[in-house]
Amino acid sequence: MASPALDAIQAALATVNDPEIRRPITDLGMVDSVEVGDDGVVHVKVLLTVAGCPLKDTITRDVNAAVGKVPGVTGVDLSLGVMTAEQRSGLQDSLRGGQAQKEIPFAQPGSLTKVYAIASGKGGVGKSSVTVNLAAAMAKQGLKIGIVDADIYGHSVPAMLGVGDTRPTQVEDMIMPVPTPLTREYAGELSVISIGMLKPRRDQVVAWRGPMLDRALVQMLSDVYWGDLDALFLDLPPGTGDIAISLGQHLPNAEVVVVTTPQEAAAEVAERAGTMASMMHQRVVGVVENMSFLPCPHCAEEGREHRLEVFGSGGGARVAATLSGRFGYDVPVLGEIPLDLDLREGGDSGRPIVTTAPGSASAAALEKVAATLSGRGRGLAGLQLGLTPAGRL
Repeated sequence: MASPALDAIQAALATVNDPEIRRPITDLGMVDSVEVGDDGVVHVKVLLTVAGCPLKDTITRDVNAAVGKVPGVTGVDLSLGVMTAEQRSGLQDSLRGGQAQKEIPFAQPGSLTKVYAIASGKGGVGKSSVTVNLAAAMAKQGLKIGIVDADIYGHSVPAMLGVGDTRPTQVEDMIMPVPTPLTREYAGELSVISIGMLKPRRDQVVAWRGPMLDRALVQMLSDVYWGDLDALFLDLPPGTGDIAISLGQHLPNAEVVVVTTPQEAAAEVAERAGTMASMMHQRVVGVVENMSFLPCPHCAEEGREHRLEVFGSGGGARVAATLSGRFGYDVPVLGEIPLDLDLREGGDSGRPIVTTAPGSASAAALEKVAATLSGRGRGLAGLQLGLTPAGRL
């Protein structure tokens, strides 16, 4: 039997598209090597963009099927590797067509917009609820506020603002953020953009890898016309993954608020989220302890205050103390948000509690945190100045 032709094998590989980028793996530099054995077995090495690629099984199946159809091939020996940082950078340049990346207005030295990244070590601590209500509370002050739902996989901010089924308007290559109405008595403005608004269907699953996540974040920051904002909130995914790293690279001036709950397990992982921010040269401005306690309804009827500490106590204070000691500057507890049925119902109905029940204990605590943040000046402690020593004088 004649050995399969190398050109035919390359042509077969060119029919295999990356399942996310939807371009041939040969064009993307993903085919590292191809060798044909005397026995007709083809040895192929394909480089994944990141380790643990969730769609590697699809690539494996498609490569085996395409190469296996080439006349003379008796078998396919496929091995998977991972691109180096340089190769990934080259891939990104290729995808951008050699054009320079668009500027992010909030990263420019002259930007007066305060950028707040709301982070958590783990999911389920109410980070998105805190983000939405802090943004709405600042908008109530008459400020122009934007929200980027940077939790690409778990985007819940649009639904919490009642705009889950709304799609943004696009003018040429510019995307308009979705305006979010508050109640009529408030003069501020609140707008939001989320990857959930850019999907064809609300129930569609996002299964992207590192480079795609970075591109999505950059697009929501640079391709969206935000106008002149007083503050921009970013609802980050839980943990210390790709988005947290990308944010540190693209918005090193962002100030980070760490959200935790009182129990020990949540506090421990929240410290890691704060430490990641510091590693990216961002300043951690404080800690919010959510679900801090349940006000006893019976005692309240009698005019007494009694806290039911459902999830324990002290988590927020522990995170603040640990991060303060680790960074060498004060990281305060900005607020303790009690458990509140109206807070949960507001998230489900798309009506933030700070606008629907401003007299509640939870709304008051959230508004206090928002007032503290908006009243802060921008300090230099914990921020990278970008200065390089020129040598001794």
